[in-house]
Amino acid sequence: MQALHAALRAAGIGDVRVDGTSRAAYSSDASLYRVIPTAVVCPADHDEVAAVLRVCREQRVPVTARGGGTSIAGNAVGAGVVLDFSRYMNRVLAIDPDARTAVVQPGVVQAVLQRAAAPFGLRFGPDPSSLSRCTIGGMIGNNACGSRALGYGRTSDNVAAMRVLTAAGDDLRLVSGWRGADRPATPMLDALADVTRSGLATIRTEFGRFGRQVSGYSLEHLLPENGFDVARLLVGSEGTLAVCIEATVDLVREPAHRILVVLGYPDIATAGDAAPVIVAHRPSACEGIDSRIVDVVRERKGAGAVPPLPAGAAWVFVEVVGDTSDEAHRRAVEVSRTCGAVDALVVEDQARAAALWRIRADGAGLAARSPVGRPAHAGWEDAAVPPDRLGDYLREFDALMAEFGVTGMPYGHFGEGCLHIRIDLPLDRPGGTAVFRDFVSAAATLVAGYGGSLSGEHGDGRARGELLPLMYSPDALALLAAVKHTFDPDDLLNPGVVVRPAPLDADLRVPAAPALRRNLALAYRHDDGDFSQAVHRCTGVGKCRADNSGIGEVMCPSYAATREEKDSTRGRARVLQEMVNGGEVRGGWRSPEVHEALDLCLSCKGCASDCPTGVDMAAYKAEVLHQSYRRRVRPASHYSLGWLPRWAKAAAVAPRLANSVIGLPVVGRAALTAAGVDPRRSVPAFAPETFRRWFRRNVSGGDTAGPPGTDEVLLFVDTFTNYFAPEVGIATVRVLQDAGYRPRLTDEQQCCGLTWISTGQLDAARRILGRTLSALAPAVQRGVPVLGMEPSCTAVLRSDAAELVGGEHAEAVGAATHSLAELLTARGWQPPPLAGTTVVAQPHCHHHSVLGWGADAQLLRAAGADVTRLAGCCGLAGNFGVEKGHYEVSVAVAEQQLLPAVRAADAATPILADGFSCRTQLDDLTDRRGIHLAQLLAERLPEPTIAKTDPKR
Repeated sequence: MQALHAALRAAGIGDVRVDGTSRAAYSSDASLYRVIPTAVVCPADHDEVAAVLRVCREQRVPVTARGGGTSIAGNAVGAGVVLDFSRYMNRVLAIDPDARTAVVQPGVVQAVLQRAAAPFGLRFGPDPSSLSRCTIGGMIGNNACGSRALGYGRTSDNVAAMRVLTAAGDDLRLVSGWRGADRPATPMLDALADVTRSGLATIRTEFGRFGRQVSGYSLEHLLPENGFDVARLLVGSEGTLAVCIEATVDLVREPAHRILVVLGYPDIATAGDAAPVIVAHRPSACEGIDSRIVDVVRERKGAGAVPPLPAGAAWVFVEVVGDTSDEAHRRAVEVSRTCGAVDALVVEDQARAAALWRIRADGAGLAARSPVGRPAHAGWEDAAVPPDRLGDYLREFDALMAEFGVTGMPYGHFGEGCLHIRIDLPLDRPGGTAVFRDFVSAAATLVAGYGGSLSGEHGDGRARGELLPLMYSPDALALLAAVKHTFDPDDLLNPGVVVRPAPLDADLRVPAAPALRRNLALAYRHDDGDFSQAVHRCTGVGKCRADNSGIGEVMCPSYAATREEKDSTRGRARVLQEMVNGGEVRGGWRSPEVHEALDLCLSCKGCASDCPTGVDMAAYKAEVLHQSYRRRVRPASHYSLGWLPRWAKAAAVAPRLANSVIGLPVVGRAALTAAGVDPRRSVPAFAPETFRRWFRRNVSGGDTAGPPGTDEVLLFVDTFTNYFAPEVGIATVRVLQDAGYRPRLTDEQQCCGLTWISTGQLDAARRILGRTLSALAPAVQRGVPVLGMEPSCTAVLRSDAAELVGGEHAEAVGAATHSLAELLTARGWQPPPLAGTTVVAQPHCHHHSVLGWGADAQLLRAAGADVTRLAGCCGLAGNFGVEKGHYEVSVAVAEQQLLPAVRAADAATPILADGFSCRTQLDDLTDRRGIHLAQLLAERLPEPTIAKTDPKR
């Protein structure tokens, strides 16, 4: 490793990584496979790529090219050097709107190319569901297709030219559509032509039989009648023949009008039967989805997350386009009436259509838990059959799963006969690997019997290369080997893939993971109490690497700031998996690699809602900190920020004195430094009067019980509202009383333990939270709802309590806990008019991920406000942005969404920020102040008349 590192640096490579954290983060892609690389290189340009290949050729080290790492077949992992093109070689170099082409580097994300082409009314045609993070180089490697391949073709149909490097040192510029003498004369291409001539009959009969035949190499492009198109041959070769360093891709015109038609069928096989009839209407997309995936969305995000669907237990999403809205509508109606559906829905509202397409796009992650709740895997993921045989194939495949006692949630590109499914193969159980081998072998035999392809768009990778003899004759396999030898005689590029494949059950990630259940602080209720199973939820789909700014999501703010794989949710999960596996990361909970990977996790919980597989990195980080520092001396910030409620309670005795001491220039800075706080941060001032004191003077003396059925509401008074922002509590009381509620408090100040949770002091958090649940439970048992004012603390009651404390009180209090907007919208309260008011809203991350911001949006719409909802995190995230070492990243996260929106907003525009952290970040980094939803509403109510409650009632 060190010799390779030295040779690469001596060759002028700037970004070479051999540290354990990086090697662990790159040990897997989105597949089942785990291979630790010797080194990770992020090349800056084509010269560095050439230098890497030269060094690796001299040292006989294999090379694996990697884009977004979203390969589902293990195409993007390797034991030698992994080349990550997404870090630096990620630019759109040129767009020619007249020729309708773009020149791109391999690491450019597909969605970035789409945004660059959009001003010209153009787009890159293929659009896989991972388009927000997959790279064009990766799409070229796998011949990606996506949902709209019916309209725009595969990647191979959209590549005009490529510049590639071979492991042998060739630098080739290949143009699609060469004819005869146009092809440059090189010894390698001449040898490839000889291989082609030797197998013309085999190529014509076994390759290119239908559109989704992706397995093996697409040798049909080398036929004379196809112009010996070497560029198109390389598309789909999975980085085993050459490394692409630049591509010219074709662009297409965006259709003037799109309409989604949703067709309902009684089951998924019947939906498959309908595919040929639907395709006859020439749609741009024809996608099948099973009801079980839709049920997962409803379960995880609520019924409101799924727009209305037509009757049925399976649906086909059909997209039609037209030059005019009338043409598109006519075509949509025709599809809805003539395709044998039991029910149909024409969706012309683009927001509803986008919400439905998002369910389809998240299919790979949503299907990562089987219908019976077990982990589901991508070992048999994207086989394809001719579309006219899809229905029968689905029936036989369902019978095969029943024979093996496994389940999954099917979906896919039905218009082209391609089925995606993740299956709960028992890889984590004794003998599970043998079941895996037997099942995929039987499935491959079934597909081959239908004249299908083992892979329909993801490539063979490590998952299916061994099975190619079931699909191809010995002559065809010999041709594949000859082509590989022509390009890569030393077998350096992605060895073990396609030709001379590794066993399909070698290097599996999940079987290497022992269970970890002992002495855990959290329950991991949805993972059988197993931390190992929890961190292996991450299948690597990489949504945490996406730009989610346009779809109102949070995950993953630190990756958005640093663009480092180790700072993504996926990268952290991979490091934790290696910790559990005892592989590259040794030292258990206290290993430096684990703490390095988790250091920049904001504990925002964005992944808990936005990751399709349900990863909760905030919980995993809390567990790691708990296990690492239990009964040991902790970092200073754990005592200062982690014990904040205690210090706030003490300061409340003399708040003016506390503020004066903290405000002294020398004393304040020294205190911050000693407390582990970045001195560039300010300390929020303690309120002169706590909210509880104000409440006792103006409203009531405590939690005075009313008769059952009255409109009592119990306020959970968090530390931030009570000691720092009582104005939020006062506004909440005003709004609640206007809505007809009678607010109450607990007898004593309670705490949810949030600051202890986020610093991993989980034993203390359990005790504190347990007392709070006991204090809230009597009112809840009387049917009184609990209202949280601080989103992060409300989320603890709603979610963390069940994981940390458990029991009847946790369940009952969690179910009874609401946000202000939830309580008011459920009551049908009419908010004061906000017509003409523009609001910039920064939802707190925990509000988004645990509570959901839908009720807030509904309430603001009812008030007539014009709301700009920001995605992403504010960057402070509780203690994260305050701690030393995090300031720069905290500000960089704020620059993703919050700060640009504030700078662009008019001075009179309210900045809505319910989270105390979000308001503090605004105070520190801008001259604007954030306000809570209660304040925004209370300001528009008539002059307050605080209703004092008779304690004797």
